[in-house]
Amino acid sequence: MKASNDLARSTGSEAADPVYDATYLRWALGILCAVYVVNFFDRQILAILLQSIKRDLQLTDVQLGLLSGTAFGLFYATLGIPIARLADRVSRKGVIAVCLALWSAMTVLCGTAARFESLFLYRIGVGIGEAGGSPPAHSLISDYFPPERRATALAVFALGVPFGLLLGFLVGGWLDETVGWRMAFLIAGAPGLALSLVVVWTLREPPRGLSEGLEASGGPAPSLTEAMRYLWETPSFRHVAAGAALNAFSAYSVLTWAPAFLIRAHGMGTAEAGAWLALVVGVVGAVGNYLGGVLGDAWALREIRSRLWLPAITIASGLPFAFVIFTTTDQAVALAALAASMFVGMMCQAPTFAAVQFLAPLRMRATASAVLLFATNIVGLGVGPAATGALSDALAPEYGAASIGYALLAGSLVLVWAGLHFFLAAKTFGADVERARLAAI
Repeated sequence: MKASNDLARSTGSEAADPVYDATYLRWALGILCAVYVVNFFDRQILAILLQSIKRDLQLTDVQLGLLSGTAFGLFYATLGIPIARLADRVSRKGVIAVCLALWSAMTVLCGTAARFESLFLYRIGVGIGEAGGSPPAHSLISDYFPPERRATALAVFALGVPFGLLLGFLVGGWLDETVGWRMAFLIAGAPGLALSLVVVWTLREPPRGLSEGLEASGGPAPSLTEAMRYLWETPSFRHVAAGAALNAFSAYSVLTWAPAFLIRAHGMGTAEAGAWLALVVGVVGAVGNYLGGVLGDAWALREIRSRLWLPAITIASGLPFAFVIFTTTDQAVALAALAASMFVGMMCQAPTFAAVQFLAPLRMRATASAVLLFATNIVGLGVGPAATGALSDALAPEYGAASIGYALLAGSLVLVWAGLHFFLAAKTFGADVERARLAAI
C-alpha cells in the first residue's frame, strides 16, 4: 500500500483491488469541498438577508437570532450524532448525498415562507439535512489521505467554510438588492440538488482505516453508549469539544450579525456589506484556513501536541481584534481588524478537525466529528446568535444602532477561555492518540 504517495485501495465491491490515484483523490476532495461550500452558502445566506426579512416580516432581533441560530443549530447539533452513527455503519457517500438533497430543498422552501413560523420550520429542515454533511466527509478524508497529510487535506475541505461564506455574503447581498430575499433562497438551494447526483455517481467508498494500514473489525460498530463513553473518557477530546464550543459561541455570533453590524453601525447597504464580508471572510479567511492546516501538519512532525497548541494560540488572539472591531467608529479600521480576526480565527479549523480524527478509533470517526459538531453548534448556533440578539435588544434603548456591536464584543470575551481548553487538551493528546490507535473497537 502506498498511502503516502496518494494511493489507496478501493472497496472490493467496486472492483478487484483498484487503486485511488492522485487525480482521483484530488477530485474526491474537490467534490467534498464543494459540498461543504454549498453547506455554508445555504446556511449563511440568511445572515445577509436578515435586515430585509426583518422589514418584510416585521421581526425582532430575538426572532432573527432564533431563525439564524436556534432553528438551525439545535437540530443540526442533535441529529448530527445519530446520522453519524449511521455513517459509521453504512455508505458514507450515500449519507452525504441524501442529506445534501434534503438541505438544498429546504433552502428553496425558505424563499416561499410568508410568516416567521414557516421560515422557522424550513430552517429546521436545513439544519436536519446539514447535520449529515461534515461527519461522514471527515471520516472519508481520513481514509483517503495518510495521517501526516490529514490536517492539510482537511484544510482543503474546510475551505468550504470561507468560500461558502463568500458566496453567501457576496451573492446573497447582490441577489437581495436585485431580485429580493425570497428569490435569493431559491437560487441558493438549486446547486445542491444537482451536486447530490455528482456525489452518488463519482465518489467511492474506501475501506475504513485504509490510509493507516489498519483494518476495522468485521463486527458491528460500537454502540452509541460505548462510543460516548470512550470519548468522554478521553481527556483531550473533552477539552477540545469545550474549547471549540466556546469559540463557536463568538464565531457564529459574529458571522450571523456582522452584516447587520456593518449596516447599522457604519451605514453600509446590503450589497456593500456583503462585498466587504466576502473579501474579509471568504478570501482572507480562506488563506488563514489553509495555512492553519499546512502549519498544523508541519509543526506536528516535531511535536504532536502542536496540533492543539495552534488552535489555542489563534483562538485566544482574536479577543484584541474584537475590541477594535466593535468599538471603533472608523470604517476602514473596523474592516482591517475584522480581516485580521478572520485570518487567525480560521486557522483553528483544520487542526481541530484533524485532532478529533486522531483521537477516535476507526469505527467512531464520524461519530467523534458529530459529537464535536454537537458541542460547537448547540452552543455556537443554538445559543450564540439568539443570545447576542437578545442582548442587542436590551442595549438598544441606551445605545441605539451601536447595541449590536457591544453585544458582539461581550460574546468575544469567551475566546481566551476557549484557548485555555486547547492548551489543556494538548497535555494528554499524545497518550490519547496512542490509546485510539490501539483500541480494539
